[in-house]
Amino acid sequence: MTDTQTQDLPGGDMFTVGEPIADTKAPGGPIEQMWTTAKFDNKLVNPANRRKLSVIIVGTGLAGASAAATLGEAGYHVKSFCYQDSPRRAHSIAAQGGINAAKNYNDDGDSTYRLFYDTVKGGDYRSRETNVYRLAEVSTNIIDQCVAQGVPFARDYGGLLDNRSFGGVQVARTFYARGQTGQQLLIGAYQAMERQVAAGTVEQFTRHEMLELIVVKGKARGIIARDMVTGEIETHLADAVVLASGGYGNVFFLSTNAMGCNVTATWRAHRKGAYFGNPCYTQIHPTCIPVSGDHQSKLTLMSESLRNDGRIWVPKRREDCDKDPRDIAEEDRDYYLERIYPAFGNLVPRDIASRQAKYMCDEGRGVGPMVGDFRRGVYLDFSDALSRMTREQIDAKYGNLFDMYQRITGEDPRVVPMRIYPAVHYTMGGLWVDYDLETNIPGLYAAGEANFSDHGANRLGASSLMQCLADGYFVLPNTIRNYLASGPYEPVSEDAPEVVEARQSVESRISTLLSINGERSVDSFHKELGNIMWEYCGMERTEEGLRKAIDLIRALKDEFWRNVRVLGSADTLNQSLEKAGRVADFLELGELMCIDALHRRESCGGHFRAESQTEDGEALRHDEEFAYVAAWEFGGEGGAPVLHKEDLVYNFIELKQRSYK
Repeated sequence: MTDTQTQDLPGGDMFTVGEPIADTKAPGGPIEQMWTTAKFDNKLVNPANRRKLSVIIVGTGLAGASAAATLGEAGYHVKSFCYQDSPRRAHSIAAQGGINAAKNYNDDGDSTYRLFYDTVKGGDYRSRETNVYRLAEVSTNIIDQCVAQGVPFARDYGGLLDNRSFGGVQVARTFYARGQTGQQLLIGAYQAMERQVAAGTVEQFTRHEMLELIVVKGKARGIIARDMVTGEIETHLADAVVLASGGYGNVFFLSTNAMGCNVTATWRAHRKGAYFGNPCYTQIHPTCIPVSGDHQSKLTLMSESLRNDGRIWVPKRREDCDKDPRDIAEEDRDYYLERIYPAFGNLVPRDIASRQAKYMCDEGRGVGPMVGDFRRGVYLDFSDALSRMTREQIDAKYGNLFDMYQRITGEDPRVVPMRIYPAVHYTMGGLWVDYDLETNIPGLYAAGEANFSDHGANRLGASSLMQCLADGYFVLPNTIRNYLASGPYEPVSEDAPEVVEARQSVESRISTLLSINGERSVDSFHKELGNIMWEYCGMERTEEGLRKAIDLIRALKDEFWRNVRVLGSADTLNQSLEKAGRVADFLELGELMCIDALHRRESCGGHFRAESQTEDGEALRHDEEFAYVAAWEFGGEGGAPVLHKEDLVYNFIELKQRSYK
């Protein structure tokens, strides 16, 4: 029976509680045998039948490109969509530091189980055991696949693949290509996909943006897309749809994401009935170049790999904060991560490193220029590393990152310590999926950062590339065939009522945006939303602040639909129109994120409620109340969202409070 309890919060009832949900696809038995069992039990599709089946894949990053390449190689007809002018411009290209795999090349105690354990613990015990173990299990295959493609991973003196450590672990399991790992991996997936484009199994649609999901008789059967060059609204139909469209960090306006990254593909699916899992779980990355002023439209990431050899510190005394760091004596420096977390030191997980940097700055011991009432920066110092390594050795590992920092700030980090500060980077939330990566809408799948499944409340560094390639190369091709084996499905006509309705809704939305003719730019609304989200749903959240944010977002959303000014027309290239649609979706998402953060009255990972912390300021979970996935159902226009709970059951890992000390 549905529990219709409502929460009496500002603005009326905030949400209702619906029927609980569960992942019914994961097989039983020992966890180390589940994936093998699932692959065997899944139905097969013979090669002749694959040629009769079609799959739409939205997104050409690591998850989308690898899935398109693998499904195309298998013989399915794939339609691949991206809004960039080339699949190689997908945001995966910006990833810097590396990709995890449990190879244990260093014989330092790593294993599949340890990677599984580190990931669940790093996510503060808010991820699903079965999905995470599978991720750890297939991680080793990814490296072999990429090496065979020619990805130029770093190698040691003897020619073997090199590894380094990342936050949240005590072993070296991260494979890397200097600070260009994402770019090199994407080139590998891209060339594999382009091979299938040449073979005719993959059809490529660049400069196309998905604006609606087509659902026919309860199943995902296609998308409505806009040709971003001509403005033409197009209907594309298929037997199944895969969303690999990335995360939603740009809801904060300022983030490390490319400016085009958006939530529209997954949000349109959410409005059509797909559950959105854990939207409040967002990650603040600890090593970014600090904000320099109101003129900025994005922030620049400095790879977490720098924490391997760089030491993070602030002055012990406030009066030293405006000094040249080279003039501050060693005994006057506070290496606070090493002091507070001696076992992990500078390699604590991202959420912990980010919060501690904020605390140092809030105490008045931050460095760099004043931003408001505080200096928002801490030092990342390589002087110790340069005393034991040559400049050439340092440059071989981090040279391009140093060069990037120097071009942006005008300072050489080999001489003057870097200044870093946390910034929005990654989103652990996303569309709810089961063990097969299928959403609650049959035939609709989500891969990579677009789904919620693997990282819990905090992602460990170098695990995003691992998840994306695991999903695209190894998981999705073995699970989607279980659905496609029941096809070919009944053909859908472009004049079917559901298809016509989807197309008309897109055309009506575009017409409305262009006709408002208000006084404010789209960017002004986006920036205001970002300020609200950062202030009240950022690194630290309170009940009072979240309630205020919800009221502010609702008022801003109302003004947007009354007063936004979208220039140009619909039948041509129109970036103002593109941004308007994305910001409209961000406004709705931002409200849901705050509702999710408000309802979860605990701290876990990147979700830090000030009311729920230990005596020494660490995140304090409440497992008896909140050990579940929050899967939100769209409540309709003007309606309250519906919360469906998926209980998290831990059979192979003991639930306990995280400690990195």
